[in-house]
Amino acid sequence: MDKPLMGKKLLILGANAETSPLVHYANSMGIKTLVTSNNPADDAKQYAWKSFDVDGLDVSGIISLARKENVDGILVGVADILVPAYCKVCDALDFHCYATREIVKVFSYKDVFKATCEKYGIHGIPEYYLDEEMKKSDIDKIEYPVMVKPVDSYSGIGMSVCFHKEELGEAVKKALAASRAKRFIVEKYMECEDMGIYYTFKDGSCSASCVYDRYTTNEQDGVSRVCLGGTYPSKHIKEYFERMHENACRMFKAIGIENGILMLSAFFKDGEFYVYDTGFRLQGEAPHLLMKSIHGFDQREMLINFALTGSAGEMDLMKVDDPYFRGKWAATVWVLLKKGKICKIKGLEDIENDSRIVANIQRLHEGDEIPVEWIGTEKQVMTRMYFVCDSKKELADAIFEYSQKILVTDIEGNNMRLREFNVKEALELE
Repeated sequence: MDKPLMGKKLLILGANAETSPLVHYANSMGIKTLVTSNNPADDAKQYAWKSFDVDGLDVSGIISLARKENVDGILVGVADILVPAYCKVCDALDFHCYATREIVKVFSYKDVFKATCEKYGIHGIPEYYLDEEMKKSDIDKIEYPVMVKPVDSYSGIGMSVCFHKEELGEAVKKALAASRAKRFIVEKYMECEDMGIYYTFKDGSCSASCVYDRYTTNEQDGVSRVCLGGTYPSKHIKEYFERMHENACRMFKAIGIENGILMLSAFFKDGEFYVYDTGFRLQGEAPHLLMKSIHGFDQREMLINFALTGSAGEMDLMKVDDPYFRGKWAATVWVLLKKGKICKIKGLEDIENDSRIVANIQRLHEGDEIPVEWIGTEKQVMTRMYFVCDSKKELADAIFEYSQKILVTDIEGNNMRLREFNVKEALELE
């Protein structure tokens, strides 16, 4: 790899385990990485050139840190909550930023995003009106089950499923407690197919880099369903390009997106797509790791280049991108754990030597504990595995093999894993 940015200082906001691959990649480019977060034990800090405990939401603190360390650019890691602060810091220091304050307003609040989508023919989940007054007339109009969630949450935090009106009060309290804006929404609880769409933007070009099917756990009642993995490309990719892609591109252009990475999450039911979430940054799910293996370009490199130079590089996005994955089949597999303390992990020993697995991002290790408040959030994820194969059958066989090999037990020898998704059913091999 050429290293034209050798010695440049890049400050990354956030230091969770999902941000660690970004730090690794910047290190490989010869860049001096600095990371900061309010948790001294965050994973990415052990890999950075320097690390700090300044909260990524502390805009004035980040500005002071950047000036003191004489950094050359700033980039947000894998954390939705930090995107507004990233934008403000970049504005204050005149650094290159792929977001604008206008764009951030749209993507930081679910209610604003939902209203914006509707303007461009992109449907959101059907919603019920309810506010903190909890008027009986409003509650009586609600048909259950429903999902109650903060307008500015992420990774399942603050979300609850209500099957009866008696559960609404606690769900609203939970949502408001997790909302910085102190706003919540109540939506129809969707029981249908789930999808992800990952867009890449470069110099005004917009490409749907991957469209995939997501699978979530149904073992945990009353909380947000956490993802178990995804298969690429989606069985509904053709319908997506026919029904929603052009509307999405019109919306992105209208709100001014020129560069960056954006995720859409959507349900698919009765031939229609219902968008329910978004994130204008690298994703914890990390489809970019599959894209690097198949497409040959790396979104991390694009973002790093942009942060330090104002250019995402010379690559022609529309020529190298392919949402159909060049005929290959791929998957992410999330290993989710139940409440408890991890005593023993087996089955990950041979991953580095398995050509079918292009990456493995492990978040939790032996000795770590999963508290009850993590249930229903992505903090339950022990590791994410990334498979790329030449056929559906090869992919199904590989995933099934590791579903049998990976064992996680607590101090009493009990199994801590939640059930994985049925890969043969997902790939329509049954």
